[in-house]
Amino acid sequence: MRFMMLMIPKGYEKAEPGTAPSAEAVAAMMKYNESLQKAGVLLALDGLHPPSMGARISFSGGTPKVTDGPFAEAKEVIGGYWMIQVKSKEEAIEWACRCPASGNEVIELRQVQEFGDFPADVQKAAQGFQEMQQSGRKT
Repeated sequence: MRFMMLMIPKGYEKAEPGTAPSAEAVAAMMKYNESLQKAGVLLALDGLHPPSMGARISFSGGTPKVTDGPFAEAKEVIGGYWMIQVKSKEEAIEWACRCPASGNEVIELRQVQEFGDFPADVQKAAQGFQEMQQSGRKT
């Protein structure tokens, strides 16, 4: 089972461009990341720049509209993520609980939808999806 652990730092929605965590926070997080790697459960991880450096594309009426960050209506934003592969939701929760997160951070845990989770008609409509996934993972 694959799970995405999404780091949601409170206040990050208003962070200025170039905002970065402290060296101490990064050092603690690196120890945690190394433990995920040594356990063989880590598939991917990345930190994300603040929303002030991003953009949102909405599709109201079928027409794309680009809005540059920051986003006034944002209450919670993702600051980074880990993709892990474990045997159960409980194991994923155990890993999330080990994270050296601060008091202003929340981790949202979401299971990845696997191709086999979908009914046959959806799998047929998504024919070629698994090949796309594999080619995307080679980069």
